[in-house]
Amino acid sequence: MTDDVRNVLTALAAVGEPWQPHRLTSVNDYDVKVVKLLGEFVWHSHPETDELFLVVAGELTIQLRDRDVVLGPNDVFVVPKGVEHCPRADEEVHAILIEPKGTVNTGDAGGARTAEVREIPTSDS
Repeated sequence: MTDDVRNVLTALAAVGEPWQPHRLTSVNDYDVKVVKLLGEFVWHSHPETDELFLVVAGELTIQLRDRDVVLGPNDVFVVPKGVEHCPRADEEVHAILIEPKGTVNTGDAGGARTAEVREIPTSDS
């Protein structure tokens, strides 16, 4: 990973499709990913890890089996490991995810929405 300064808004502008996480940088064994969200994702869990959501723009609802958590700009929520959840964005949301390297976006659900993490291009790429 580069040691250059990275800009979150520039990185988000490079993301073309919703639900396609892009690695912005890494910290130790964790990836910091930028992602655009639109519509409803799939119900899934991450049995081995927590998942942090930080909303940059828009309103994100993280549906849990017992309640909905609504996040606006600058709000953070951690889905504990093993908790089934389904993110939903009625309008486009820009967000940052922090999770261990290798974490699959669809967790234990798999399926058509499983995405390979892409790299954000750097000025030297």
